[in-house]
Amino acid sequence: MKSVTKKPAPLLRWSGCTDIGKVRKNNEDSFLGLCFDAREAHRLGKLGEASTMEYSFAFAVCDGMGGAKAGEYASNIAVEKITRLLPRFNPPPSGDPEKSHTETLAELFFQIHRALVYLGGSYDEIEGMQTTMSLAWFAHGWMYFGHIGDSRIYHLPRRSDEIKQLTSDDTFVGWLLRNGQINEYEARTHPRRNVLQRALGGQNQFVTPHTGAVKCERGDFFLICTDGLYEGLFDHALVELLRTDAKKFTTTTAALLVDASVQNSGRDNTTAVVVEII
Repeated sequence: MKSVTKKPAPLLRWSGCTDIGKVRKNNEDSFLGLCFDAREAHRLGKLGEASTMEYSFAFAVCDGMGGAKAGEYASNIAVEKITRLLPRFNPPPSGDPEKSHTETLAELFFQIHRALVYLGGSYDEIEGMQTTMSLAWFAHGWMYFGHIGDSRIYHLPRRSDEIKQLTSDDTFVGWLLRNGQINEYEARTHPRRNVLQRALGGQNQFVTPHTGAVKCERGDFFLICTDGLYEGLFDHALVELLRTDAKKFTTTTAALLVDASVQNSGRDNTTAVVVEII
């Protein structure tokens, strides 16, 4: 009887980068890489590679809003809450994985929203603070995502040159674009493109995140980014830069994206986290 050799678990290769941009006085973006199971969690560096055999991985970006440094506090609080809460909520792989992950993400978003509302109501200097949050959770060969606001998660499949936006912008302009009433260029130049309909914290009542799942294959890219990044880069540029060998430029893929976006625009804080399945 022939022995069956199991294929090694896929590896994740990731990089993260953030830039204050050309206009803002402080950076209200935050990003996170996390390796965890039900017992422990470890924050990841800005660049790394690891096997998916034993642990789950989560990557998130948050774009804070509020007066003074309230937005900066909001995004930082959100990523800290992810670090503390997600391992505690980590569901077992049995049963319906997509349902259990979706329920977990919904609870995570609610808990972060509740914490931001409480803190914002307790201190005058951060009153009304809020943040977007886009989170990609890699487990059991899938990427489960949760999202609220106008940060984004993109998927570039291995055999495709067409990048897909997995999340929906919680803006009126995003609704116009999804319904074919404006094109991508008009959405980028619309005067209300940055007006949010939903976020975590502030006066927002509805915090149910947009969730979904994508089967991971070797060669896939996932991009999690704030609006500052995609305001400076069209989709074709995202594809070109994701396919570029960043090592030739002695930098990372995330840094290539951020630097290019800031050069083209730079009106906002700009953050990207890139995850490749290898």
